[in-house]
Amino acid sequence: MQGPLYIGLMSGTSMDGIDAVLADFNVPGGQVLDANSLPMPARLREQLLDLQHPGHDELARANRAALQLADLYVQACRPWTQGPYKSALRAIGVHGQTIRHAPDQGYTLQLNAPAYIAEHSGVDVIADFRSRDIAAGGQGAPLVPIVHEALFRCAYGRVVLNMGGIANISLLLPDQAVSGFDTGPANMLLDAWIQRHQGLPYDRDSQWAASATPDAMLLATLLSEPWLQLPPPKSTGRDLFNLQWLDRHLADLYGNAGIDAAVVQATLLELTVRSIAQAIHSHAPQAQEVLACGGGAANPQLLARLSATLGLPVRSTSQLGLDPQHIEALAFAWLAHAHIERIPAGLPSVTGARRPSVLGACYPA
Repeated sequence: MQGPLYIGLMSGTSMDGIDAVLADFNVPGGQVLDANSLPMPARLREQLLDLQHPGHDELARANRAALQLADLYVQACRPWTQGPYKSALRAIGVHGQTIRHAPDQGYTLQLNAPAYIAEHSGVDVIADFRSRDIAAGGQGAPLVPIVHEALFRCAYGRVVLNMGGIANISLLLPDQAVSGFDTGPANMLLDAWIQRHQGLPYDRDSQWAASATPDAMLLATLLSEPWLQLPPPKSTGRDLFNLQWLDRHLADLYGNAGIDAAVVQATLLELTVRSIAQAIHSHAPQAQEVLACGGGAANPQLLARLSATLGLPVRSTSQLGLDPQHIEALAFAWLAHAHIERIPAGLPSVTGARRPSVLGACYPA
């Protein structure tokens, strides 16, 4: 069988499951040959969320959770590591689960057990993609703009918008090097709020948010978050945008009087829309369209609100033949390929690093 082939694995900030793709980069831009997904067990998700904050015995808890996560990664790869593709596999690219991201302090932490994955899959594993860029003074994130460029660069200005727990954009503008940065929360706060109040994993098609009107005072307060005003390069995560952050603002504004939960959901949706639109208007005013990927691309109301606010067409990457749910996993297959081929994937134009760098560390099978 023709090779080499690469597996990409991703469990993002939404922590709802694991996406896996089998990819061939012998064709321009790469080709997804097969895909697989596994749901995140509820108990493991709870453990990962708990580890977002300091707590008792967290080192042992983190390592136990990492091994459980790695076992899920191995299961997600099994259709290919134990099937007819086995002999063509070159490497598995796996990001791990971010539980701390503090590039301003010189570190980032993704829960992972790449040696375990290599041992149980029989395939070389490339992991720890962020640390090298941070060592060079960069943000270590976002990692996907270089892949978005390979997949979606065109003759006119285009923005690729990835909406997982956090939103990030890749700016593919004529005669400019690719750049990109995190814009703020996408689904993270929306999912957390509906889980708290309705016990649902997410707000399907923003139906709950659409049942209420955003609160102008709350929206203005959330949009005044200093991080949102920072210029790129920048990156963020659950360290900042979490329910504790939201609860503090709610307490300051409304105290014991409270506010209707549906109104908060509507406001959080508008926070996602406005923060993304503000970033695109400020840094890519010449863009002619937005391509959406990640979980948020499956939300038609969110895409419609974005399009109306931006005054631009916003369409899913599915219209270009790429499942929006596969893009991030495909990106880590590509980053594994880049590591093997010594292609610098850490770009100063994206992360602000002092120089380009080859990302990742190899764990041989």
